[in-house]
Amino acid sequence: MRALLTSSGVSNDSIRDALVGLLGKPIEEAGALIVLTGIYPFPGGPAMAWKAIAGEGAASLAGLGWKSLGILELTVLPHIDEAAWVPAVREADALLVWGGDPLFLAEWMRRSGLGGLLHALRDEAVYVGVSAGAIAATSTFVETYVEPPRGNGGPLESENVVFGTPDGDVDRILVTGQGAGLVDFAVIPHLDHEHHPDASLANAEKWAARIPAPTYAIDDQTAICVVDGVARVVSEGNWKLFQP
Repeated sequence: MRALLTSSGVSNDSIRDALVGLLGKPIEEAGALIVLTGIYPFPGGPAMAWKAIAGEGAASLAGLGWKSLGILELTVLPHIDEAAWVPAVREADALLVWGGDPLFLAEWMRRSGLGGLLHALRDEAVYVGVSAGAIAATSTFVETYVEPPRGNGGPLESENVVFGTPDGDVDRILVTGQGAGLVDFAVIPHLDHEHHPDASLANAEKWAARIPAPTYAIDDQTAICVVDGVARVVSEGNWKLFQP
C-alpha cells in the first residue's frame, strides 16, 4: 500500500516531493480521481466541494497540475454497475480523498465497496488523504462532534466529554469510529490549528490513549508517507507520535 496521509494536503515542498516519489512520475504526468463525499454532511458542503475541485480550498490537492482529474462520488457507487467505475479506479495513479466528516466518509468507503477494492489493489494507486480522508484510512479513530454525528461509520462508542481549549473549556461528543484499515496506525490532524481549537497536543494525547494503535498527531505542514506498510513522517512543522 502506498499512501500519503495529510492534515491539509500538499502544503509544502517536502510533502510534494514525497507525493512525486510515491507516484514514480511528475504530477503533470499522473491521472487522479478525487473523492469529496466526506464534505457533504457539513453546512455549505456543496460549495466547499466545488472549491476543492477548483483548487480554491484551503488544502492544496486538486490544483496541483494533474494530467487528468475525475470525480468519484461514493454514495453513487452502490447504485451503478462496477464495470462503470472500478476500471477508473484501477487506471488512476492517485486517489485523492478529501476531508469532512470521517464517520460519514468511512461508512461510505465500506458501503460503496471502495475500501475493499483498495485492499485488493495494493500498489496500483497512491491513496492521498486530507484530514478526514487521512483519518478514514485507519482502522480505529476518534473524532469530536458538537452534535451527534449523522453518519454511523461503524462507531464503537461515544460519550460526552469536556476538552480544554485556548478559549476555555468546550463540550463535545467524542466518538470512536472504524475506518477502512488501509494502514496500521491512527492519525489526528490539524494539531494546534487555530480553527480546530480542541486539537491541542494535550487533547491529542487523551484521544490517542483510546486508540489501540500508534497514533500520529500532525499539523498542517506534516504528512505520513507509507510504502509497503512502513510509515515515515514528512514534515516542515510539528507532530507527535503516541504509542498505544
